[in-house]
Amino acid sequence: MTKLPPSFVSRLRDAEPRLMELLDRFSSVSVLVAGDLTLDEFLTGEVERISREAPVPIIRHESTRRVPGGGANAVYNLATLGGQVKVAGFIGDDEQGRALVEIFQNAGIETSGIVVERDRPTVTKTRISAHARQSVTQQVIRVDRKSDDLPSVELQEKLASYIDGEISNVGAIVCSDYGDGVLMPPTIRSALKHPLSIVDTQKGLSRFFGAILFTPNIPEAEKEVGYAIDSDEALRKAGADLLDRTGAQYVLITRGGDGMSLFEGSESIEHIPAFNRTDVFDVTGAGDTVVAALTLALCSGASVWEAIVLGNLAASLVVRQFGTATTDIDEMKAALTALLSVETC
Repeated sequence: MTKLPPSFVSRLRDAEPRLMELLDRFSSVSVLVAGDLTLDEFLTGEVERISREAPVPIIRHESTRRVPGGGANAVYNLATLGGQVKVAGFIGDDEQGRALVEIFQNAGIETSGIVVERDRPTVTKTRISAHARQSVTQQVIRVDRKSDDLPSVELQEKLASYIDGEISNVGAIVCSDYGDGVLMPPTIRSALKHPLSIVDTQKGLSRFFGAILFTPNIPEAEKEVGYAIDSDEALRKAGADLLDRTGAQYVLITRGGDGMSLFEGSESIEHIPAFNRTDVFDVTGAGDTVVAALTLALCSGASVWEAIVLGNLAASLVVRQFGTATTDIDEMKAALTALLSVETC
């Protein structure tokens, strides 16, 4: 268990009743996600022998698991945390797209903003893992289905029109950009009309100039500013540069095991330590979890510090699981209680 600074523990303990109250409000929040929708497939089987056709293993299929990935993971995280979620994005006219919509609908997610493209496939990442009879399972290969072509202007405008129609119906709009064509100029302009617009993008942060909050990780921040963030001084400079480049009110740089750093204005910097640095098995999708929890918190009336603490808490749970994962309110409440209990000992 990560040892937290005493001053932070004291502040966290004082905030515990308020944080619990905020978690109870998540179910009353409505959020729209405009994002690149991906289906993550996990195929697992046992290696029987080496093929005579080529020097490759023959794997007897045992199971297939499908979960939302990319921007779809942000959507799903919002839903599992209790939020009322609407989604704007593209899928292909294929089995993978229909599977993703079914997953969403089973989770109570509003899917009327999903536009079907007939010329591009649903972005799908298929991970094939295998094991021998008495060995651990490990990934053998990953197969990606996607198109490098951009959606037509007509479809971009259709998506933007849907976003325009929902602005007054939701408490926030999250832009979850994985570079697959949803966040183009028409949809970005529409999303940024909302007074609470939150951006999680892998590149080109300045395309979303004027959004309220950006959540880059260290590699994304380095790509944007053009230099290494390898010291406290570089971190402070990067935060200030990102605020200037994005016109944002807040920039939150997520730093893995070093926690998170919140920048507001030219002088205000706040560091939030990582809650879990030891039980980390897979960080895939953890950024989506952070965005989901802090968005619901902000819509529930949280201060930015409270929202980031809850985002940090949610991420500390999903990194303990392999693959894209989610958490829920009960787990977060239990984790907060356990965290403070350990720190008291």
